[in-house]
Formats: sequence, C-alpha cells, structure tokens
Amino acid sequence: MTDISIMLEGQDGLNWSNFQRLARAVEDLGFASLHRSDHFVNARPPDVDSLPLWPSLTWLATHTQRIEFGPLVTPMSFRHPVHTARTGAAVDDLSGGRLWLGVGAGWNEREHQNYGFPLLGVKERFDRFRDGLEVITRLLRSDEHVSYQSREAVERGEAYYYLEDAILLPRPQRPGGPPILIGGNGPKLTLPLVAEYADIWNAVFASPQTFAERNRQLDEMLEARGRQPSDVRRTAMVGLIFGRDERQYRERLGSRDESKLLERGVLWGTASRIVDQIAEYVSAGAERIMIQYLYLDDLDSLEALADAVIGKV
Repeated sequence: MTDISIMLEGQDGLNWSNFQRLARAVEDLGFASLHRSDHFVNARPPDVDSLPLWPSLTWLATHTQRIEFGPLVTPMSFRHPVHTARTGAAVDDLSGGRLWLGVGAGWNEREHQNYGFPLLGVKERFDRFRDGLEVITRLLRSDEHVSYQSREAVERGEAYYYLEDAILLPRPQRPGGPPILIGGNGPKLTLPLVAEYADIWNAVFASPQTFAERNRQLDEMLEARGRQPSDVRRTAMVGLIFGRDERQYRERLGSRDESKLLERGVLWGTASRIVDQIAEYVSAGAERIMIQYLYLDDLDSLEALADAVIGKV
C-alpha cells in the first residue's frame, strides 16, 4: 500500500490551537506523516496566522509517537544551513528518528521583500542552494571535522557559505542524520541536486504524467552519478478539493474547472474519485502522497479523507 500523508501550509491560518488538533488527528487516523511549509506569509495578502516551523516540529517530536514529519520545505534563502543542520539533527534525535529534513532554494518573493531577506536571481539562488546542501550534508554525514570553501571565497563572492574545521556534536543518532528531502520538479536545476544530495525527492503540484516523466529523468541522473534509482525515495505533494459528499465538494470547488485540476497536481472530488487519482500517481512511481490539507478547522473531513484513502491504494 502507498503511504498517505498530510501537508499543512504553516502561513495560511495555522496556529497552536488548530495545529495541535490536526497533528493528533493525523497520528490517530493512520496517516504516515505530517509535513508543513516554512513561510512567513502567503505570496498574496491578506496576512493570517503563521506558525513558525521549528517550534512546531519540536512539539511534534515530543507529542507524537508514530508519524514521520518535517518541513516541506525549509528555504536556504532565509535559514542558514548550519542552523538547519544543527536543529534538524537535534529534532530528529528528540523524535527517535522520525524527521525528514526537507530543504529548498526559496521562492516566495513577498516574504523576502517584507522581511529583508535576499531571494536572488534564479541562477544565484540555486548556486546558494548547492552551497547550503554541501554544508548540511558534510556536517550531518561526517564524524570528523570538515572544511568547505573558505572565508576568502565568500568574501570574493565565489561562495555563499564556508566551513573551517567544523563538526556537529553530539553526532546524530541516525548515521548520517535525518534523510534529506529536496522538493521541486525542474529538470535542469532541481533534479540534478536531487540526484547528487537527496535521499527523498518530492514533486510539487505535478500531474501524474509529469511525475512519471521526471521520475524517469531522475533515474537516468542517478545512474549517471553512480547511484541506484532505489537510493532516492519518490514522493508527491498534491493539492486537494475534497467533500464528504457531492454537495460539500461542489461548494468547495466553486467556479474552478475540475477537468483541469489533476493536470495541475490537485486531487478533486469525493472519496472514490480521490482514490482513483491517487492510483495514477502510484502507477507513475510515487511511493508517498502528501496531501495539502487546507481545511484547518474541519476534522470531520480529515477523518473522511482518511477513511477514503488509507489502505485503499
């Protein structure tokens, strides 16, 4: 059976009250994991409650026992990779080894402008992301002191980060630390980084057809680097417009064209339709489906979704 997980948008009305209720429900209902975004604000107003990422993951580490969890994803653009590695290793240890360390380059222009973080152009952003991945993986995976780049290279603008005789102590309880997840669909910039650094690839709002194509491309990139396709787990984050019955579904659908939703990576409909759509991703190679759940105050729909999909695909 395919793992089914829940993904929450941390900046879209999430607060301690609804987060704790949802987290307990995700664990109790049998979902495989709970993931959440790392943003200050949405890409467009209005601004609503936004629960900070790492405090919420630390709470999950000590208030759940079974589910895996992690950021989907934490950006390199406003989180220094040394802090990400240290915090990720500590939260993983605290949870008994249940964290997936999802990282990304950053993309939300509005939050970077509002809070004063440089997003950079696309090429520079991914150069910085690659540097950050080197820092994170070296700190997590080496039991010896490590160096990377140099202070002078950073000062000359040839690098974004450096390590000088650095080590992460205490060492992560899991050898190599928590698994690294990289999210994104781009075949030119993102997938090569997945092939080089990641343990998990997460496609984002991709249709089943796009997922299958990128999945094949990733296999080829892994083999070119001397890695096996099985070295990287394949997951998909998808949207959701779901109703417990046809009436509720139609209310939530509104004026959107349902015939275009799946090609945009959005599951739609009532229970039987959702199961059939998930099956398309499974056929395309997805090992875990992470469903973006936006109905933060509707636990009844979350329970209905669990009943509909867990163990059915």
